[in-house]
Parts: sequence; structure tokens; C-alpha cells
Amino acid sequence: MNKLLIVGTVAFDAIETPFGKTDKILGGSASYIGLSASYFQTLNGIVSVVGNDFPKEYFTLLQNKNIDLTGVETIADGKTFFWKGRYHNNLNSRDTLETQLNVLADFSPVVPENFKDADVLLLGNLHPSIQISVVNQMSRRPKLILLDTMNFWMDNSLAELKEALQLVDVITINDEEARQLSGEYSLRKTAKMIADMGPKFVIIKKGEHGALLFHKEEVFFAPALPLEEVFDPTGAGDSFAGGFAAYLTEQDVYNFDTMKKALIHGSNMASFCVEKFGTDNLVNLSKKQIDQRLQEFKKLSHF
Repeated sequence: MNKLLIVGTVAFDAIETPFGKTDKILGGSASYIGLSASYFQTLNGIVSVVGNDFPKEYFTLLQNKNIDLTGVETIADGKTFFWKGRYHNNLNSRDTLETQLNVLADFSPVVPENFKDADVLLLGNLHPSIQISVVNQMSRRPKLILLDTMNFWMDNSLAELKEALQLVDVITINDEEARQLSGEYSLRKTAKMIADMGPKFVIIKKGEHGALLFHKEEVFFAPALPLEEVFDPTGAGDSFAGGFAAYLTEQDVYNFDTMKKALIHGSNMASFCVEKFGTDNLVNLSKKQIDQRLQEFKKLSHF
């Protein structure tokens, strides 16, 4: 099987939505990505950092999904990254109530030997200098490098972000952040500007309105599935990234057609994530459930 290396946060989240709230639960970009990717025929490994307050049962949960945690460092006297947020009634916007960087503040990733030859590298939403350091640790260039980022890095580390973009093949970014990075309003112009910075494929996420894929003059739109119940959108983007990257890890050719299919697989996994709080719905899915919903996506997007 091909290898997918995931670099991101393994963390605690406390979430409040119009439908309820949680205390500290398993969160972090790498957790969502890894669980989403676990339903594909790939070898998945995480590079991250936690404190000694991180429960053993969460390690066990991830390991039971065949996720390699060799690259997850535990800081003996440290505390795990924590985020607390409250969503507005429409679930499209949220307020961050608390952020504790804790061990993430001094995170210096170390890629384990058994994943230095990973076929696909997914750089989660971290400081661009961390993303660059991971690329430099690989024993060979992965067949595909994907990068996620956000407006915080554009505001505070733009030079490093542009350096990182020169190293990657795919960027995933939301529409607001894409416009900020490019200085353009038209998403088509925006995608061209970002592609000029390095990535061959540009994915612009539009939340409940789906995602757009751009490559040269080609454009593809993947809808978001209209769901009866949406409880928590916290990990939707990361679950999307996990399904997207894992599907690509299974492939040997990376062209526009493959990327289109990966976009649908990513959207499919994101649709499961939002139906329950946190990672709950990503833990016990069946292949039948995933395949049935893929058929719904096919009907929704077929003309």
C-alpha cells in the first residue's frame, strides 16, 4: 500500500453549536484527517505533538484505525493544544472563545524514518516554516504534496507562506482566504494568481456550498451534499482533506480527472463528519455507508 504522511495538530476541542455543546474532546486537524483517511487502502502516519494530559484512550482510538503514531511526540511536562469555539445559528461563522497553543508553541516536527519515503505528503494548517521543514526532511520528494493554510499565516508569515507554496502541488484554501492571498475577487482570477505562486492544482472551499478545483484553464465544482441534520462543522475541512488526500494516495496518476474524483471522495467524508460532534461520526463508519453516499454525490453532480 502507498503511504500518506499527515502533518498537523492532535488536540482538544470544546465546541458549542445551536444544537448543544461539548467539554474537551478529541480534535485537531491531523486527528480528523487521519480518521477520514483510514477508510482508504493506504498506510497513514501522523506527525504532531501532544502533552502528557493527552488520554491514552485517544491514542488507542487512532491506533485502532491503523494510524501510525510514531511521529507524534509527547512532551512530559507539557499541555496539549486546546481550542474552544461557539458557532452562530447558521453554522457558517463562529467565534473563537479560547486558544491555548501549549506544546504547539515550540513544535519542531520530526518525520519518522518509516514515513520519510511517503508517496503523498499532506501539510496541515501550521506555520509555513514548519511545513517547509517537513518537506526538507523527506528522503525523496513525495509524488504529491498538498498544503492547507489560513489567513493568520497570510497576515503574519506571508514571505514564508509564499516560499512553502513553491514546494507544493496542491493547495486547499477557503474563498475568503483565497481572495486575501491573491488580491483578486473573481475566484477564477484568484486561482490563476495562486497557481502562479507554485501549486499546480488550486482547491477553493466554499463551506456548505461545495468546493472548486482549478487547473490551468479547467474548472470543476463539487457540491456539498444537502443533509437533514448538521450538528458540528468543526472538522469538515480536515475530513475533506483526509478523504481527498487518501484517495489520491491510492492512485498512480495525478491529473485533472483524478483530482475531480478525489474532490468528491473528500466531500463525501466531510458530509459524515458534520452529522455529529467532533470526530464521533468518523470512528465507526462502514464501507456500505460510504459507498451509498458516494452514489448520492454521483446523482447530485451528474448532468
